[in-house]
Amino acid sequence: MSTELPESAVPPPTGAGESAPAPTRRTFIATSAAVGGAVVAGGTFLTGPEEATAAEAPPSSRVSLTVNGTRRTMTVDNRTSLLDLLREHLDLTGSKKGCNAGACGACTVLVDGHRVNSCLTLAVRLEGAEVTTIEGLAEGERLHPLQQAFIDEDAFQCGYCTPGQIVSGVGCIQEGHTGSPEEIREWMSGNICRCGCYVKIVRAVEQTVGRK
Repeated sequence: MSTELPESAVPPPTGAGESAPAPTRRTFIATSAAVGGAVVAGGTFLTGPEEATAAEAPPSSRVSLTVNGTRRTMTVDNRTSLLDLLREHLDLTGSKKGCNAGACGACTVLVDGHRVNSCLTLAVRLEGAEVTTIEGLAEGERLHPLQQAFIDEDAFQCGYCTPGQIVSGVGCIQEGHTGSPEEIREWMSGNICRCGCYVKIVRAVEQTVGRK
C-alpha cells in the first residue's frame, strides 16, 4: 500500500533563497498584542509599590484660616479651591458654584475684606487669611443691613446668585464705590443675575448706605 501523499497535500519546498510568507492580518494583531502586554508587564515589574503609592497620592498641605470668626485648620489637596473648601469641608453651602470659572460671581466671598471669586482662589494660598461668607454677615438672628435691604427691595427672584450679590454689595460699600447708581452697577458688574433684578439690587445697596 502506497504511503505517498497526493501532490496537492505536500507543502511546497522552501529554499534558502526564498523569503518567508508575509504575515496575515490575524498574525500581525496577535503579535502586536503580545508585545504590548510584555511592555506593560515590564513597566509594572519595574515600578515598586512605594513608587505606585506615591504617584497615586495627590499633594496636600495644611492650612489655617479664620472663617466667619472661627479659626479652622485642616489638610487639603493642593488643588482645592476656596469654594470647595467652604462647601465640601466646612459645610458652608451659602456660596454657590455657578460657572466655576470666575465669570458669574455666585461664589463671591470676602478675603481680608476684599471681594474674591472663591472658585478661582486656591485654599492653600490663604494661610492666616480671614474669610467672610454669606453665613458670617448676620449677627445671630439680626440680619446684615444689606440682607434686610434685599428683602425690603425684593432684590432677588430665584435666589441662586443672591449670596454672591449680597457679599459683593457689602464689599462694594466697604470700598466706597457707592457714589451713584452708575458707580454701583460698574463695581458690581462681575455679579450676574439671570433673573434680571439689577435695578432692585442697586436700590438695596443705596438703601444700605442711606441714599434712599
